[in-house]
Amino acid sequence: MMLSTMHSMPGYKTMKLLGLVKGNTIRARNVGHDFVAVLKNLTGGEIEEYTKMIAESREQSLDRMVHEATLLGANAVLGLRFSTTAVMSGAAEILAYGTAVIVEPE
Repeated sequence: MMLSTMHSMPGYKTMKLLGLVKGNTIRARNVGHDFVAVLKNLTGGEIEEYTKMIAESREQSLDRMVHEATLLGANAVLGLRFSTTAVMSGAAEILAYGTAVIVEPE
């Protein structure tokens, strides 16, 4: 599956538009991670536990979007975007979305 944040893919012609595809996940913070975060807040530096959690969430959302595009018969997703929204205190949604298409080399 080819993925692009662009609305077209250089060297390819969009043959068929299949529609919007998306994938999301909602993750909550962990008490253990919060304790480490408080310590990091005092001393400064990256909070690796949260960085890892968000990166994993982004990948899971992306995988779910690609799965949806595959079910439609797409071989590419154009206009790929990510969105993050706080759902409640301590929980966030990561959403990946784009347009499923069939492309062919020019």
